[in-house]
Amino acid sequence: MSKTREGKTREDKTREGKTSEGVPMSIESILLPMFVQVALTFILLFWTIILRLRAVRRGDVGKHEIALREANWPPYVQQVSNAFHNAMEMPTLFYVVVLLALITKTLDVTLYVLMWMFVLSRILHAIIHVTSNRLDHRTPVFLIGAIALGLIWVIVIARVVLFPTL
Repeated sequence: MSKTREGKTREDKTREGKTSEGVPMSIESILLPMFVQVALTFILLFWTIILRLRAVRRGDVGKHEIALREANWPPYVQQVSNAFHNAMEMPTLFYVVVLLALITKTLDVTLYVLMWMFVLSRILHAIIHVTSNRLDHRTPVFLIGAIALGLIWVIVIARVVLFPTL
């Protein structure tokens, strides 16, 4: 059994995922979209923290006004905070399905493209959210990501439940 320069056998690499030509995909490339989504979430988290601390220091909001999660933040602080919360909601389903696809060995180039569609839509959605926040721009981008994520789930479920030998 021949090993690659990373010390993996062809069977090990095949387990991780395949391109449309049947060429093995590395675990790093498979997980990269998930890592990018995680990075986006942390960027929004720390941006929210910085904006909230500034708002409290400047006296834009009193500690008693925000202690119980009342939405008394200045509008832009709330806008970035909402983008962070949004980055925590639907992506949870994304993380689960990526790991499920990896474990069940159902990853391929189709899922990989859909994964990147989801992540890129989430990045664009966050950019719109923290800038213009226009719903007529944000909603179509949100729907693209939701459809991509839904398709990922349908494909993984079909491959695991309906076509387990494919």
